[in-house]
Amino acid sequence: MSGHSKWANIKRDKAVNDAKRSQLFTKVSRLISVAARQSGGDPDSNAALRLAIEKAKDARMPKENIERAIKKGTGTGGGGGSFEEVIYEGFGPHGEAFLVKAVTDNKNRTVAEIRNIFDRAGGSLGSAGCTHYIFSPDPKSPNFGMETGSKDLYEQLEEQDDVCQVYVNFPL
Repeated sequence: MSGHSKWANIKRDKAVNDAKRSQLFTKVSRLISVAARQSGGDPDSNAALRLAIEKAKDARMPKENIERAIKKGTGTGGGGGSFEEVIYEGFGPHGEAFLVKAVTDNKNRTVAEIRNIFDRAGGSLGSAGCTHYIFSPDPKSPNFGMETGSKDLYEQLEEQDDVCQVYVNFPL
């Protein structure tokens, strides 16, 4: 046999899937913590928390993890730093407007990582308000018209741990 093993392939696939799932759980639990901190831990009276919990359930996040994130956000849970929501704006390599929402416990680290992603892809991180006016309250979804450099930039931003959502406005 030339070194091929069904078990090795399964193990490798499982490791990749587990890493993606873990990253998703981290992002969703940060969203839950921020929503709980901003408007309380009751999903009936906190729409942002209710939406974050729905997103967690869609990702099949365990109930205990959801409750732990709510407790952390309201301050009744132990440990960890406080997270805050930040918005970064910039331009892609072909002039596309990017709006990046992130939840972080260290703004300096996150802005450096986001700026590095923009710079490597040929784009630039802008100042506050430089692209925000382009997006409606429900920003456009990047489903079409992605040029190669923009698609790579979008994927790199999505993979960054602190980033929750990335919105792009492509020129027609």
